[in-house]
Amino acid sequence: MDRTAKHDAWSAGQSYEHYMGRWSRRIAAEFIDRLDAPEGLDWIDIGCGTGALTATILERTNPRSVLGIDPAEGFVNHARDTIPDTRARFDVGDAQSLPTETDSADVVASALAINFVPDKTAALKEMRRVVRPGGTISFYVWDYPGGGIGFIDAFWKAAAAIDPKAADLDEGARFPFCTPDGLAAMSRDAGLPVSVAPIEIETTFPSFEDFWTPFTLGAGPAPGYCMSLPEHDRQRLKERLAADVGSDGPVTLVARAWAVTSEIS
Repeated sequence: MDRTAKHDAWSAGQSYEHYMGRWSRRIAAEFIDRLDAPEGLDWIDIGCGTGALTATILERTNPRSVLGIDPAEGFVNHARDTIPDTRARFDVGDAQSLPTETDSADVVASALAINFVPDKTAALKEMRRVVRPGGTISFYVWDYPGGGIGFIDAFWKAAAAIDPKAADLDEGARFPFCTPDGLAAMSRDAGLPVSVAPIEIETTFPSFEDFWTPFTLGAGPAPGYCMSLPEHDRQRLKERLAADVGSDGPVTLVARAWAVTSEIS
């Protein structure tokens, strides 16, 4: 495993919820409302994680069914445990070879996951395979190159100030294609005509400690890196972050994603 990926510890569902899940749910609502899909459709949620997008689909679109697929068994188990709706089911599976039939869904969606798939073109072609004619493919990713997810951007800048090698782990460096032009080109390579639009939310932490604690839980690249540090260096990182974002009162930063949508004829 290379240095840039070794801290991608995503399997702990509850820790992920504290780190990213609350914001994933907020942006999922924005995404689904903009998609404006009719009721009664069959959905597939690729890279479903702990179920943030699946839960939002169930709450806001009244679907006939939702199939959530994720490679991490811990996430799948967490989603099964927390989403009892009988219209939803969850399977462990690979986005590059989806465990479902051709033309089996009206909408294929993915939330904040496609950038972690090794062969993204293969994943997009699989989405095209499983969506029905007249259906929709749509996914979104954080605007990492633009510093769009503010609290992660602040973390890596503080980490790099203390440990220059940490810059290699910054998602902005790892996922340079997460821009409108990069995402459109990637989709065209898979034969998908697309539109790309921004989605933004504010992430507000009641205190600096609330901002800092998720980085100590180990689920995700930044928390994985944080907890790999010796205690002394971790404390230095905490102090640098406090100086950068403020240690008194709430911490509010913008989180921006790019949403890619393709209507299939």
